[in-house]
Amino acid sequence: MWNFIQNQILGMKWLNTLIKNLLIFLGVDTNSRLGGSINFFLYDVIKITILLFVLILIISYIQSYFPPERSKRIMSRFKGLWARIIAALLGTVTPFCSCSSIPIFMGFTQAGLPLGVTFSFLISSPMVDLGSLVLLMSIFGWKIAVAYVLFGLVIAVVGGTIIEKLHLENEVADFIKNGKSNEVSEEKISQKQRINLALRSVLETLKKVFPYIIVGVAIGAFIHNWIPQNWIETVLGKNNPLGVVLATVLGAPMYADIFGCIPIAESLLAKGAMLGVVLSFMMAVTTLSLPSLVMLKKVVKGKLLFVFIAICVIGIILVGYLFNALQVLFI
Repeated sequence: MWNFIQNQILGMKWLNTLIKNLLIFLGVDTNSRLGGSINFFLYDVIKITILLFVLILIISYIQSYFPPERSKRIMSRFKGLWARIIAALLGTVTPFCSCSSIPIFMGFTQAGLPLGVTFSFLISSPMVDLGSLVLLMSIFGWKIAVAYVLFGLVIAVVGGTIIEKLHLENEVADFIKNGKSNEVSEEKISQKQRINLALRSVLETLKKVFPYIIVGVAIGAFIHNWIPQNWIETVLGKNNPLGVVLATVLGAPMYADIFGCIPIAESLLAKGAMLGVVLSFMMAVTTLSLPSLVMLKKVVKGKLLFVFIAICVIGIILVGYLFNALQVLFI
């Protein structure tokens, strides 16, 4: 039963077979590089779009029960380590990219929540979410998907703890520290309104991320069908001990979300890249994109920004090497 769910529902292997047969019917040689690229591109774009539609609808519906004011109240009930754990978990049901998480982070900071708590949220929000869990399951299987999310949450909680222990409250921009959080009364909305809001969120998110899906799948198709496997194995395979570091450094400046990264990760893994290298690349792209760091520089000072980047980079590299070790031992 689980294999059926993994392959036919999440992985949509039936869709790949359907597209391949259709291309053959149209006279396209799917065994050629060009035909294989077309097959890969159509299959991944359609599959990710379908999964994305369903996932955003579900996640946006869940989000309607956690408006910012309610999230602040939930986190304010907890102290210490538990507060950071709750913040990291709340990050899993928030927007999909690092840039859209920063305004929420600002609101939490203005509301007086501890700095470590707000940074646990800021790290987990783009790095791990319910959507990434399902999409990773569709490609890598449930064990790797769950491990990815758990390690991401660990980075978020540990990172928030380090920042809180360093007492860097003075490194927050003055307009954030001195600003007041606007208390907005929570209106009770009907189920119909929740569904309408979720559908609107689906359209808005698809409009925003679809270009990245197209680019990501196109890159994945190119890697899958045009780059020799021995090249990938040499640079990102087990014979290069610095593959994780290289993937993290290359991924950090890019701007994309989990949905645009997955086709690239899928192709790299199929070509012989180590699992930890691929997952480190995904974490770096989603958490440390250059636009998000530029935005974050507006609300925190240099020392705190450096500590945030250092925590994320070191955590991502450690997780990458851990996945590599697990791959060698168990996979």
